[in-house]
Amino acid sequence: MVTRRSVAAKGGDVVLLVGTLKGAFFLRAPATRTAWAVEGPYLPGRAVYALAHDGREGRQRIWASAASMHWGAVLVSTDDWGRTWTEPPEANVKFPVESGLALKQIWQITPGRADEPDTLYCGVEPAALFRSTDGGKAWTVVRGLLDHPHRPRWTPGGGGLCLHTIVTDPVRADRMWVAISTGGVYRTDDGGRTWAARNVGIRAEFLPEKYPEFGQCVHKIVQPPRGKTLFLQNHWGLYRSDDGGDSWQDVARGVPSDFGFAMAAHPHDPDTVYVLPLESDQFRCPPEGKLRVYRTRSGGRTWEPLSRGLPQQRVYETVLRDAMTTDALDPVGVYFGTRNGKLFASNDGGGSWRLTVDSLPPVVCVRAVGTDDARGRRKTSPRSARR
Repeated sequence: MVTRRSVAAKGGDVVLLVGTLKGAFFLRAPATRTAWAVEGPYLPGRAVYALAHDGREGRQRIWASAASMHWGAVLVSTDDWGRTWTEPPEANVKFPVESGLALKQIWQITPGRADEPDTLYCGVEPAALFRSTDGGKAWTVVRGLLDHPHRPRWTPGGGGLCLHTIVTDPVRADRMWVAISTGGVYRTDDGGRTWAARNVGIRAEFLPEKYPEFGQCVHKIVQPPRGKTLFLQNHWGLYRSDDGGDSWQDVARGVPSDFGFAMAAHPHDPDTVYVLPLESDQFRCPPEGKLRVYRTRSGGRTWEPLSRGLPQQRVYETVLRDAMTTDALDPVGVYFGTRNGKLFASNDGGGSWRLTVDSLPPVVCVRAVGTDDARGRRKTSPRSARR
């Protein structure tokens, strides 16, 4: 077993999990988040498209999707902040033989609810949802979605036919949303047995029918932890839904472009969401050559640019759908990485930014983990504790 130096996480620290096309990197900072120590690469040379931290029941487990030379895309894990990794003896996420499908990539890893501590989900390409109920030892495909009658008419987006977003309902145990490129939004209300398209109001600029039942190229969905509203970044379009996805309303007024990939929710304020607009699907760089994060604090009614400390001239950066995240501190930290290997961080809710690392491989995902102690339990912010 190959061992590497682990992140020396201490109580109150924030750890950033950064997946790149050449491995994973872990960054650690104290609660001030003004100076970051960088460790890695972990899983060197392997594309890490998804990372997730599972802090339920005192775990400190980090999951990663990483390509294996023998098995293709697999899920691997570490319980010691990257010092050692558990590799499966064979492919641990695979389609049933009778489906005729072969796994290409694992795009998303999502722990289940706190009251189901051994349940995890992963979204894959070709688009499907897998579930584990034994802590990640065994994975089975969710047949209700795999056998959906719409499936033969889903088409690949630019990154392939991928299920890239999984949102679990914080109140209703049997409700979940997934986003498929290009299939759109689907919701289950019965634990995955049946699924229904939930795309009313979301347009598809690239199709003859602009508002089809399904076939939209949804890029990201987020739900603030303490809110009932969903927010969605589309391939052209910013939306919100107040009825569980039954309908969507355009909230793109006030942004320079409604095209983009990344979207992140504030951990405490249900009306605050961050996006990073790109000029267009043909030129996936910041509008006007200015790198700006846009924030709404009104649920999408208004947006404000956040640019202090970010480059504002001739910027050619691309930020992908999972490359923006927030932490759980107060004030909230906001982070994003670029295809050019830069990682930017804000420790004041986006009011100001610092270039934290500028020489990583292309960044494809960023996740933030808070610690209460060296065992890696998730930190609760003072504000969230009062709610």
